[in-house]
Amino acid sequence: MRRIAIATGTRADWGLLSGIARALRSRTDCEVTVLATNMHLQECYGMTVNEIIADGFADVRRVPMPDKADTPAGTVGSMACCMTGMARELETLCPDLIVILGDRFEMLATATAALMLRIPIVHLHGGEISEGAVDDSIRHAITKMSALHLTATEPYRQRVIAMGEEPSRVINTGSIGVYNLMHEPLMGRDELERSLSFTLPEGSLLVTYHPATLDDGDVAEKCRSLFDALDCLPDSHILFTYPNNDSRGKVIIDLIEEYAAARPERVRAIPSLGKTRYLSALRCVSAVVGNSSSGIIEVPSMGIPTVDIGIRQKGRLCSRSVIHCGDTKEEILWAIRYAMSPEGEAVAKSSPNPYVGSDTLGLIVRAIAETPLDSLRVKRFYDINDITTHHH
Repeated sequence: MRRIAIATGTRADWGLLSGIARALRSRTDCEVTVLATNMHLQECYGMTVNEIIADGFADVRRVPMPDKADTPAGTVGSMACCMTGMARELETLCPDLIVILGDRFEMLATATAALMLRIPIVHLHGGEISEGAVDDSIRHAITKMSALHLTATEPYRQRVIAMGEEPSRVINTGSIGVYNLMHEPLMGRDELERSLSFTLPEGSLLVTYHPATLDDGDVAEKCRSLFDALDCLPDSHILFTYPNNDSRGKVIIDLIEEYAAARPERVRAIPSLGKTRYLSALRCVSAVVGNSSSGIIEVPSMGIPTVDIGIRQKGRLCSRSVIHCGDTKEEILWAIRYAMSPEGEAVAKSSPNPYVGSDTLGLIVRAIAETPLDSLRVKRFYDINDITTHHH
């Protein structure tokens, strides 16, 4: 029986991991434990640990972290707490391997604990680049700590190999988020609107705006530029979801709440939509606006445009349906207007999504459940031009 731990810190990564967790648990040769930390355990972010329980994982292990992530030093303190808590849980659980997705600070803490306890790490979404966030360095650091890599595109697979990882341990599976989009039973417009107590008529927008952690600019000022642009679209209904609890995230949440409260008839802010409502909302809006990776990875498969603001996602592979813009009111407004124009809509409908795989869930589940554990315990650095052969 293979004992698998799955770590999750936000509604977004659980939305991606939940199907994998269920598929692994349905196998007779796997035992799955979910470790929930960070935003899952915080009231202000919707206490989303309840979504994990609702997905059938009532025995979820909780690793609390203080919500001090609003400053860089506070984030370090939270990470220390997470690392200690994860070490305690992993020592008790003794899993054969742990599954970690992405590039967030709580996942770096989790990976560090697993590394020191010699638990092999399976990493999803390595090899990507997002130059505007500290996540970029975190993602590459987790890659070097991990033993098995499941990447979302072939260029990302090549990049992980270039970082010294054994090619046979790097598998391009396609993006699990795109797979979920294609296979998740979604809500109809009426059901979704009732659930949100908010209507999404033609021309509605879904907005997720995170702080770009490597951007020195004033996050409040940039957020207001976005609001000013949205105010120039008085006929559009706007559905906001909260940013993650990155450094300066609270500033954005307060601004969003204030903005929505002043415009209740056309703006609604929801801390967490959850996977089903989020994916269902993509069917009902004309475009997605902000700087979330979901706008680049999943949204193009819905055939709608994404307006990607600022530097946070700079460097990621993109469909032609993604429109990049700066963070001034004028640039954002131009991009949204183009996205909602007949030309923008036509491009979005016809552009392929580079993150699509053929058997994504199957490839991921088999890799986690069936890769021989012996091959994951010791790693050697894979040199592209094997320099060891050239020593005299």
